[in-house]
Amino acid sequence: MAVPPLLILDHPRKYKEHYERHYCRGNIVTSDGIRIYFRQQKFGHAFYQNSKGRAGAKDEFSPERAQRMDWIKKTLEHPDAELFIGWNKENKCHEDTRRVSVVYESFVVIIELSLKKTGELKGNFVTCYLADNSIDKIRAAPIWDIDKCLKNLEK
Repeated sequence: MAVPPLLILDHPRKYKEHYERHYCRGNIVTSDGIRIYFRQQKFGHAFYQNSKGRAGAKDEFSPERAQRMDWIKKTLEHPDAELFIGWNKENKCHEDTRRVSVVYESFVVIIELSLKKTGELKGNFVTCYLADNSIDKIRAAPIWDIDKCLKNLEK
C-alpha cells in the first residue's frame, strides 16, 4: 500500500501546533466507529526519543516520528487496518483493552480503550512509531476483538 506523504515542518513547535489543532481539537473516529481522544501531553511521548537510542527519558525531538504524524489519522480511519492486541510492558502481557493498528509499512498506532458513561467504546491515543525492530512480534500478537475488549471492560 502506498504510504501517505510525510509532514515536513521547520520547527518542533510547528509540529506540536499541528498535533494540537488536528488531533487534540480534531474529531478522529476509527473505521469501526470508536472516537479517539488525544491529550496534549502525549506529544512528547509520541514525537520525542532518547538521545542515546535506548530506554529512558525522551529528551530529543524525533523528526522521523513527527513527519509521520498525519499517518495516525489515516491509520486509525483505514478500513483495512490490521488490528492486534497491545502489549502492556508493565504487566508483561497482552491486554484486550489495548489496540495496535498497522497499515503503512511498520508504522503502528497504539490506543487504549475504555467505556463512556453510555457504554460505548472510546479510545485514548498512547503513541505511534516505526516498529522496524518489533513489527514481527506485533504481527504475531493475537488479533484484536471488539467483543473480548467489551467483555473485559464490563467486568
